[in-house]
Amino acid sequence: MPLPDPSWTADAIVAHLRAIGTAENRAGMARFGINTATALGVGNSDLRPLARKVKCNHERALVLWDSGIREARLMAAFTGEPKKVTIDQCRRWAGNFDSWEIVDSVSDLFADTPFWRELVDEFAADEREFVRRTAFAMLAWAAVHLKKEPDATFVSYLPLVEAHAGDPRNFVRKAVNWALRQIGKRSVGLHGPALAVAERLAQSTDKTARWIGKDAVKELSDVKTLERLARKA
Repeated sequence: MPLPDPSWTADAIVAHLRAIGTAENRAGMARFGINTATALGVGNSDLRPLARKVKCNHERALVLWDSGIREARLMAAFTGEPKKVTIDQCRRWAGNFDSWEIVDSVSDLFADTPFWRELVDEFAADEREFVRRTAFAMLAWAAVHLKKEPDATFVSYLPLVEAHAGDPRNFVRKAVNWALRQIGKRSVGLHGPALAVAERLAQSTDKTARWIGKDAVKELSDVKTLERLARKA
């Protein structure tokens, strides 16, 4: 088979993935709570370099996603084009989410769309575990990577974080915690408001909210975090 390049079709990519997947990798994924029902056994250490070689192609990404294969869907996330993504496509893909790994990978793509804030609100209100996780994974990603977004955007989302801090489902609570920590570490201006939410949650009578709050307080109060924020300021 020729070396990967941008001319590769979705079928060629899937054939390559089938050729390099291993049962050992599938077993390792399962230990990390990854849904391996459709997995071929190819790790991200191979998928991301492959994505860089075949480059972005939105139409091909749609075909890869529709294959239903774990690795093909990750390749769709890595090679999709945010400017061509539609909000209906995001909703359709979110309805297919069956693993925290897929959620976190696709959230990067979703957060690069111009309607990402609408999706955060919509997905947070959705009762499906992986869809709600998507909202907070997007927030966490946006807090780190959307450098031009004003801090006010993230302050406005702190009530949403607090509102869902009582969701006891594992993949939701971890994403809510992740979003709170990333917002608090984004800037000096956001650190105080995020820490205040974390301290409030840490005193909650709700077990899940208390865990989220205590964990966030620990990281946001850490000396290294404070030094990093001081350097950024």
